[in-house]
Amino acid sequence: MTMTLAQAHTAAVHSGAWISYGGTARTVLAIVLVAAVAGVVYTGVRIPLPVRLPRPSARVRTAMLLAWVFAIAAFLVCVSIYVQQGVREHSFHGTPANPITPVTDICVAGIFVIILILGRPLGWRVALGSAAIGAMAAPMIFEFPFDLIVMARIYPPIPPDPALYRALFFVPLFLIELTTLSLLTLSPMVRVSRAAFFLFAVMLVIYAVWGLAGFGYPSTPLPFALNVASKIVAFVAALSLFLRRRAPAGPAGPPGTAAAPAAAVRSGDREL
Repeated sequence: MTMTLAQAHTAAVHSGAWISYGGTARTVLAIVLVAAVAGVVYTGVRIPLPVRLPRPSARVRTAMLLAWVFAIAAFLVCVSIYVQQGVREHSFHGTPANPITPVTDICVAGIFVIILILGRPLGWRVALGSAAIGAMAAPMIFEFPFDLIVMARIYPPIPPDPALYRALFFVPLFLIELTTLSLLTLSPMVRVSRAAFFLFAVMLVIYAVWGLAGFGYPSTPLPFALNVASKIVAFVAALSLFLRRRAPAGPAGPPGTAAAPAAAVRSGDREL
């Protein structure tokens, strides 16, 4: 009878691929997210912006790409082990419908096309490379804090050691997210602006509202709307990194002196 009651409780609080927050946990999650919003806004106001990300050397670029490929390979291996153990323990009973995938696909395609158009004056190589990087990095702006929130509540737990199998899934996933975001340094189009900080803060505000509502799986209208809204804001934040600002017109100098800096900037922007 006790086991039946426990199973009934789990069925009551579980919806989709993770267990919703409830009671005091919802309030704590919202407070933590509001504190994160304050930190992001304060940082965006205090530091001098916009700023160009440091460009890695050829050797560092190679190391970054190898780390990214390794993270993907490690994730595929770990997910295979995770799924095999879940099947062996009969933990999986059907995959919940994911209504957010079409939204993500549209956003990825949209940001790729927009960055490709924005980068055309710099040449097809820079435009195509930057569009690919932006399309890969944008979902990670959403996913990294999202995964931090849901990782401890993933359902069902995988025996005999749920914490171990949870780490087996999320550690390489976090590595993919961080290495993908690091690829932003490869694009000469990227500038970190206050808009990017403020948009990221808006995304976290939506997360806080979602947290107060339990941060549930998007199988009902409210979690679905908050999930979609936060994802769209994350993609807009990523797009803001690729928007070019016009350089302010400076005082006229001797003939031939103004063209050299402009040519140097254009030359640097064409590297990828």
